[in-house]
Amino acid sequence: MTLQARIAGYRRLRDQPLWRLLAADHAPELIGLLQTLLLDSERRLPGSILHERLQHHLDAINASDLPLELPRTAQAYVAHWLSQGYLERRLPEGASEEEYELSSQATQAIRFIAGLDASRSVATESRLSLVIQQLVQLAEQTETDPAARLGALYAERDRIEADIARAASGKVATLDSKRALERTREIIQLADDLNEDFRRVRDDFEQLNREFRERIIDDEGERGDILDRLFEGVDLIGDSEAGRSFNAFWNLLNDVEQSAQLDAALDTVLSRGFARKLQRHERQFLRGLTGVMLERGSHVHDVMQNFARSLRGFVQSRGYLEQRRLNQLLKQAQAEALQLRDSVQVRQRTPYTLQLTTSRLRSLSQWRLHDPRQARVDGNIAQSGGAAISLDSVGELVAQSEINYRGLRRDLHELLATHDQLSIGGVLAQRPAEQGLGSIIGYLSLATRHGVVAQDEHEAITWRGKDGNERHARIPLAWFLKEKRHEFA
Repeated sequence: MTLQARIAGYRRLRDQPLWRLLAADHAPELIGLLQTLLLDSERRLPGSILHERLQHHLDAINASDLPLELPRTAQAYVAHWLSQGYLERRLPEGASEEEYELSSQATQAIRFIAGLDASRSVATESRLSLVIQQLVQLAEQTETDPAARLGALYAERDRIEADIARAASGKVATLDSKRALERTREIIQLADDLNEDFRRVRDDFEQLNREFRERIIDDEGERGDILDRLFEGVDLIGDSEAGRSFNAFWNLLNDVEQSAQLDAALDTVLSRGFARKLQRHERQFLRGLTGVMLERGSHVHDVMQNFARSLRGFVQSRGYLEQRRLNQLLKQAQAEALQLRDSVQVRQRTPYTLQLTTSRLRSLSQWRLHDPRQARVDGNIAQSGGAAISLDSVGELVAQSEINYRGLRRDLHELLATHDQLSIGGVLAQRPAEQGLGSIIGYLSLATRHGVVAQDEHEAITWRGKDGNERHARIPLAWFLKEKRHEFA
């Protein structure tokens, strides 16, 4: 690579979020905040919690003796970090608000800075052993000479028989605690890097999804290669190189035998005496390794499946035709603008007048003074019963709202374990309406699908809003039955 090419490559990297974060003003404080909020413990946070915690940390920094001040509000910093590519914002299915997480490049930058402060030797024995082991295994698995392969197997058999003989005589060679501790921490580092690979795989799928959509829109022909394959039912996302690689990894991760071996090995290692010298967060990481890998792998798997379904829906609904038409109009406008660039100057006036709307001028004598007495209302307050809610209005409200059905289903599943039947009023007596009227609408919607609605019967319900005031309503009487508890799992 020439010097000019290397410099050009570094200039492109300098515009990436990773480099921008390292070179930002107050980079130590920003990196420390991002690491504390979204890397050390929880990796994703709802927007309200992130703003609250960030504002708490900002107040602590500004009140400390540090020679700096972070003047922006938490909301302003989060918006800035989003624009700079340090954060990613998503709305998970069933969630009531957006969630934030670090971008993959921001995570790399934080890990790079944290690694500079970590005390680790340059070439540890465990890393060298890992390199040697992988090289020997690679040499064995790529050997095509049967005689050489047979000789290696015989040597391996002799080594195993010698180990069996030593163990039978009561002599067992084990690693000392220092080397075992070193290898354990090396495994933790590798496993942590492996978990971060899920983020990069998810980013690859997002990029792949965008590329396929762009190729569909930019294809000028009636039917391109991608369209033909999609109409034939081919899963382009799953059939891609990234999709095949992840599917192979996902199948290995879900293999019952492999998972059992991994769990048994983790339990054995944590029961050893040297494991007590591990730090608390290191032991917690090892205990939850399988669950974390399955959780993050499942999230990436769901993302891949959603991209594949959305891509097929984009094509089958013919939505790409409208996008292609808009793209052609934009290209046509750009081409016409290029043709006019030599004949029309940038600051030249165009022979076009845009008519702006204006208010109608009236004489001051035509205005009448406002008489507050005309707007006076009766100050008496009449006691009113609860408002009636019909099932037809429930359907309209459900279509226009985002209700936490996951939490409502969980509450019903737990309550029906100890009750034969419950009405909506009975549920509200034991579980608060977290979303106020939205929770009531959600329960009514679930009742129409999984419960029994009594004909021409109603019940009066009461719940407490977020402002602390009680509210009342009269709704159709519906029952949730214990026999249908499994439908809320």
